[in-house]
Amino acid sequence: MKQADLLHKELNEHEEKTRDYILRLPLFDAFKSEDLDVLARHMNYTEIMRGEYLFTEGEKGDFMCFVVQGLLEVLKKSMQGDYRTLARLGKGNTIGEMSIVDKSPRSASVIARQPTVVIILTKKGFDILTNRYPVLGVTLLKKIMRLLSLNMRRTSSKLADTMTL
Repeated sequence: MKQADLLHKELNEHEEKTRDYILRLPLFDAFKSEDLDVLARHMNYTEIMRGEYLFTEGEKGDFMCFVVQGLLEVLKKSMQGDYRTLARLGKGNTIGEMSIVDKSPRSASVIARQPTVVIILTKKGFDILTNRYPVLGVTLLKKIMRLLSLNMRRTSSKLADTMTL
């Protein structure tokens, strides 16, 4: 289907619900209506039950998530074999951004501590967006990069607070 035809095609029920979830996140406030439709066609949503893993440390990563509602906990296995909580993520947070940029295994596990809804952007979906809709893809990439940068700054601050001389 041609790009222009896709822009005017009605969203199916699942795409409509994905779009509704996208609209709940401030990250997407500046996007135009037709851009939101394109995003909804190339993203998905899923519901995760309390205690269910979104992904586990070491597995192949090929998607990132935007948290719409609920609470996720990021866990990292220590050298002693126990798990340490790195972060708790609620509405508006993202997780797994590195997996759409590199092909490295997941660096941590993520478990739902409450029933949670996330919007999923796969590597394939991201590649389609950047190839077919370059302006939209770059805009989304800039927003993802900003979130990654904020996460790195927050992590650096936490690390500095725990370091001893």
